[in-house]
Amino acid sequence: MRNLWIFISKYNAFFLFLIFETSALIIYIKYNSFQKASFINSSNEITGNLYARVNKFYDYLSLTTVNDSLARENAHLRNQLKSSFYVDTINKHKISDTVYKQQYEYIEAKVINNSVNRVNNYLTLNRGATQGIQKGLGVICDKGIVGKVVYVSAHFSVVQSLLHKDSRFSAMLAKNKAIGYVEWGDDMDQHKCLLKDVSNNVVPNLGEFVVTSGYSLFPAGIPIGKVSNLRAKSGGLMLNMEVALAVDFSKLQYVNVVINKFADEQTGLEAQQKKDE
Repeated sequence: MRNLWIFISKYNAFFLFLIFETSALIIYIKYNSFQKASFINSSNEITGNLYARVNKFYDYLSLTTVNDSLARENAHLRNQLKSSFYVDTINKHKISDTVYKQQYEYIEAKVINNSVNRVNNYLTLNRGATQGIQKGLGVICDKGIVGKVVYVSAHFSVVQSLLHKDSRFSAMLAKNKAIGYVEWGDDMDQHKCLLKDVSNNVVPNLGEFVVTSGYSLFPAGIPIGKVSNLRAKSGGLMLNMEVALAVDFSKLQYVNVVINKFADEQTGLEAQQKKDE
């Protein structure tokens, strides 16, 4: 306490100056309408900017919750799309309206690990067997196809990315429905893949959309990319094309795992057919 008094006594002139200066400013602002209005406007602007910055900070903290909510909503909306259903044409003859039955379901998931610069790239998702994920399911995002599930634990799953030397998915040119398959190129460009084994009777165009054919893990029409370069397979009867991928794999955050309800029935029947051959 003694030291405090010594400090105040030593700098009493400075403290008196602050007191008189503050008092003068208060009187000046309080009894002059123009200065008072200017002070209020300035203080409101400062306070408003402060509140805006605080609000942005809180918005940033809540981004994870918002993104999770949007991912769930997107998965729900995908489940309602017409492409997720198939038409039961047998029942169509029994009733007046076409009967639609759901063939595809979607489970939203967050990407918690990802690689794009290796020969074999994988993603890890925060969903596993507990949430209904199984090995062999296709994975897509809002931009297009991503890959397929290859490993599953109770709460996590690993996806073999399209950017993998062993990934191969049935695809087609969107305009004329010519079928081929897509795989990652040898140049390991994360923004490109190859559409292979398309009939050479087809005349594709640069910029033409390439989509899923519906013959593999995905519904027909899921985007893959656009034709960016035309290259004939030397000495063969089929065409190869370079495709600019629709998905930027380095920025993946949320995906949807595709469940084909009829996959087991189809594969079982096809396996029986091969056995009988």
